[in-house]
Amino acid sequence: MKVCMVGTGYVGLVSGAGFAETGATVVCADIDATKIAKLRAGEMPIFEPGLDELVARNVAEGRLAFSDDVPTSIANAQVIFIGVGTPMRPDGGADLSAVDAVALAVAQHATRECVLVCKSTVPVGTNVRVKRLVREAPHAVHVVSNPEFLKEGDAVNDFLRPDRIVVGVDPEDQFARDVMARLYHPLCLDRDRIVWMDPASAELTKYVANTMLAMRISFMNEIAALCEKVGADVHQVRLGVGTDARIGPKFLYAGPGYGGSCFPKDVNALVHTGREHGLELDLAVATELVNQRQKGVLFRKLRHHFEGDVRGRRVALWGIAFKPRTDDIRDSAALTLIDALLADGAHVVAHDPEGLDNARARYGDRVELATDPYAAAKDAEALVLVTEWGQYRNPDFERLRTTMRRPLLLDGRNIWSTYQLGQMGFTYEGIGVRAG
Repeated sequence: MKVCMVGTGYVGLVSGAGFAETGATVVCADIDATKIAKLRAGEMPIFEPGLDELVARNVAEGRLAFSDDVPTSIANAQVIFIGVGTPMRPDGGADLSAVDAVALAVAQHATRECVLVCKSTVPVGTNVRVKRLVREAPHAVHVVSNPEFLKEGDAVNDFLRPDRIVVGVDPEDQFARDVMARLYHPLCLDRDRIVWMDPASAELTKYVANTMLAMRISFMNEIAALCEKVGADVHQVRLGVGTDARIGPKFLYAGPGYGGSCFPKDVNALVHTGREHGLELDLAVATELVNQRQKGVLFRKLRHHFEGDVRGRRVALWGIAFKPRTDDIRDSAALTLIDALLADGAHVVAHDPEGLDNARARYGDRVELATDPYAAAKDAEALVLVTEWGQYRNPDFERLRTTMRRPLLLDGRNIWSTYQLGQMGFTYEGIGVRAG
């Protein structure tokens, strides 16, 4: 099957390479000629574990190619995927301009009956919107909603071994249903993973899933704050709650708030959708309000340790990416902390295994970026753990204590809470846990 994936970001690149791995012939198309040139040269525009090998293998075997000629790529395809960005507008809604552009290109350049699949995260009603844009096409264009559920840092595995595949198709559109079933058949050999539904339900499912996960994070962050007030330990509370089979253990970890390209945008988009239809989704609204407050928790704790004044202090950060195993720093809690520290006159030095280039593009020389975590901590008056990369989990604490000017550790992920850091000479504070 000939597939065109329009967009070469996290969604488009992983999905395009994934479909090629299943045997489809895939062209990943993008209007960004520079990005396409780099992809043809084997340079990945993003860090995602396993993606470079997946791309290289399928390019070498002739199933995957890259093009900046979007019209020609569309013309040759049986299935066209929309994998472009849908950034948040100032009012919280999704910017669908790139989605519209792809739909119009399909209407103009498709040379056969085809299926147009929206894999980008879009609000309810986008399927109908796209159908209007392609209805004048000279060939039948069947429009399907197929939201992605890829986790950055584990996206390749998520695509090739999905929990489920949500496909929204009109009940009477057997052509589209048959094409989607055939395309995803290689991922359903052991069991049928496709969850069929109408397009509106598919569009809503993505927003609801992400908002529900974000809600768990915000709830546990509120409980962590309560633990600090009453002398409880959020780790123990999490274990007691998460072992309840009705609840489960995932997304119950306290921290400095969620970030990335999905949760903040999708929670706000769901709230916006509700308001467009006269509904105030109070839980979703509260989820984002709690998160915005939580993203300032590390700065508040830091100011407390410095009696309200961080001016001139050398503060080290471990972790800039919004989560481990990605170079994505968008809406990261680290950015909130860095911005606040810079505004108050602190000197910030930061380390991240993969996020330094993106941080450099954002901050230039306003933030000192270290390629070694211990170099970042040298002469620091505080070390703040923001992202729980594996290499930070069991550091050489003796080396840290001797290299830091002041042995103050703020653990934004509670990964050091079980160490007896007080006995090692550190001042330690986590989030909702007792001091080590």
